[in-house]
Amino acid sequence: MKLLIVGPAWVGDMVVAHALVQTLLAAQRDAEIHVLAPPASAPLGRRMPGVTDVVTLPVRHGELDWRVRLDVGHALRRVGYDRAIVLPNSFKSALVPFFAGIPRRTGWRGEWRYGVLNDVRALDTERLPRLIDRFVALADAANSPTRDVEPKLTADPVRAAALATELGLATDRPILALCPGAEYGPAKRWPSAHYAAVAAEHVHRNGQVWLFGAQGDAAVCAAIRASVPPSAQRRIFDLAGRTQLLDAVDLLSLARQVVTNDSGLMHVACALGVPVVAIYGSSSPAFTPPLSPCARVIRDALPCSPCFERTCPLGHTDCLNRLMPERVVAELLP
Repeated sequence: MKLLIVGPAWVGDMVVAHALVQTLLAAQRDAEIHVLAPPASAPLGRRMPGVTDVVTLPVRHGELDWRVRLDVGHALRRVGYDRAIVLPNSFKSALVPFFAGIPRRTGWRGEWRYGVLNDVRALDTERLPRLIDRFVALADAANSPTRDVEPKLTADPVRAAALATELGLATDRPILALCPGAEYGPAKRWPSAHYAAVAAEHVHRNGQVWLFGAQGDAAVCAAIRASVPPSAQRRIFDLAGRTQLLDAVDLLSLARQVVTNDSGLMHVACALGVPVVAIYGSSSPAFTPPLSPCARVIRDALPCSPCFERTCPLGHTDCLNRLMPERVVAELLP
């Protein structure tokens, strides 16, 4: 059987999608699973055990681009898929399987998808509270109990070593990776001054710090490095905007521990099996928890949190500002 999973555009959600891959293979070991996703998340499919092929949908996040989806769908007709499972809830995400003529097209009800999907499920959010539950449930009967599955990614150790050399990264001391970005919005970003305190403490313990982020995180990463004592800055390496997604996967695999916001890189680190300290503000670990036994969650359960907003609707972001770095330092490995 050939299966096509239409993956999410968000990096973290794409990592979580590997739980569905594992569930499908557990039910049918000889299944051939392909993943379709936009450029922002598609590379992760190449690091998912059990995925045979990855198809990149060349559209930007949020774009309809009807013609591109039609062309990709027609190109996929010759593959002969038996079934497609569409993870995003948008109408446009279901178009490629429809254009490809895939006979069974499964997904949750949403955005007038009747017709483009022909196996439409009604979501019971109380029975399936977490994102991973909702992805896994699409493997078979809707709203059925789901077994615990941990998403996995594989790193390339040879490439990781080469990248470290190329980027001038030292690997002779314990590496603490800090991931201070969160593409969703500032209500998920722990303050840079708090990250700086954690970085300074790790350097004091004879470690080194790697700062991860996209180009949009360059300012906050620079602020973190600038906020530590000058004597410590030589052991803090700023990688913001200097790595691609798979570079980050391989380099994170070298870390001894990761401190991160609730972000895509949090899920990447968990899927690599690296110990994680995950900091939550406006979002909730009840919906998108770090899916690893090596992860610890730090959050303040304020009456206004979680609000799931991109920016604090009250203007203070106390759920993060009042979460002191000492709480995270206490979780660092000795």
